Amino acid sequence: MSFFQFDYLTVYPPSNPNRDDQGRPKTAFFGGVPRLRLSSQSIKRAVRMSDVMQTALTGNLGDRTRRASNGIRKALLEEGVPEDKAREAAIAVAGVFGKLSAKDDEKGASAEKPDVLTAQLAFISPQEYDAALDAARRLTAGEEDAKKDLAQKILTTADTAVDIGMFGRMLADQPGFNREAAVHVSHPITTHKADVEDDYYTAVDDLNTREQTGAGFVGEAGFGSGVYYLHVTIDEDLLLKNLGGEAQRELAARAIAAVAEGFATASPSGKRASFAHAPRAGVILARHGKQQPMDLTGAFLKPVQGQDLLAASETALNETLTRMEGIYGPSADSDYRVSLPKEEGSLDGLKRWIAERVHG
Repeated sequence: MSFFQFDYLTVYPPSNPNRDDQGRPKTAFFGGVPRLRLSSQSIKRAVRMSDVMQTALTGNLGDRTRRASNGIRKALLEEGVPEDKAREAAIAVAGVFGKLSAKDDEKGASAEKPDVLTAQLAFISPQEYDAALDAARRLTAGEEDAKKDLAQKILTTADTAVDIGMFGRMLADQPGFNREAAVHVSHPITTHKADVEDDYYTAVDDLNTREQTGAGFVGEAGFGSGVYYLHVTIDEDLLLKNLGGEAQRELAARAIAAVAEGFATASPSGKRASFAHAPRAGVILARHGKQQPMDLTGAFLKPVQGQDLLAASETALNETLTRMEGIYGPSADSDYRVSLPKEEGSLDGLKRWIAERVHG
């Protein structure tokens, strides 16, 4: 087995990219002090939907949706299938991806015939969608065996949907077609003590007369800033298996390079209009080898201090790696470093290094 490991240090300005149920930045308590935190789910979605992934992997990305039936029904209607037959076939096929919701979407195609949703989100590959549409066509044509073994006709355990191969999926009603995630992503936390701050703001009524005083609206918004540490592990062999095997090694190389760049450049978009955060990783430590993955969160158990928190965080990261390897041996066969403080490495260099490792 071979693994890629990526450790990122990223400076976020005052912002609130990933909120909790109260609308405030998420937090964690680590090393005896409060830290700011981003959920791994928010980071993974930001990467999956980023221009980097969408451009580099066009045609090899799935859709996570409850509305599989809607697209199939519309495609059948465009082919001239009557509404009732198109809807019936789309519903039958959509049931393969999960139980149908007890309540239809009230904002669907029409008040009389709203969209039918699955109860849970389903991650669907392009190949599976095409197979589902083909099965729906056979149903509308009245083929005798069209309803037999729909799941086996539609679902796959391996195909070229990179995001499903990387981030996995669970189909509760079809567990045989679940896919284990090849990419594991930590919850980024600040390398130092960080508190949520409050912004007290007002909005002025543009049509307010001079005789009237006071704001038209008064509110509060939480925000925070700091250097976040993120650890990402990619099981190279599992990714190849999910994509269909050795024949997809070139696709796997493109996928790993795209996701590595995505984690360096993409960020959750919460409150972006208010804070304009668009960070880039200032430090990237990339490792590759057959050794079991080793995250370096322990480097920040003691909160980093100082005026240059990025440089201090990089020093703590490197020192911890050296000490851990002194105990457990090398954590990788090869590594590549990008460092803003040290003016070392580049994104292009990182992508070339990845390609060399994947292709051997």
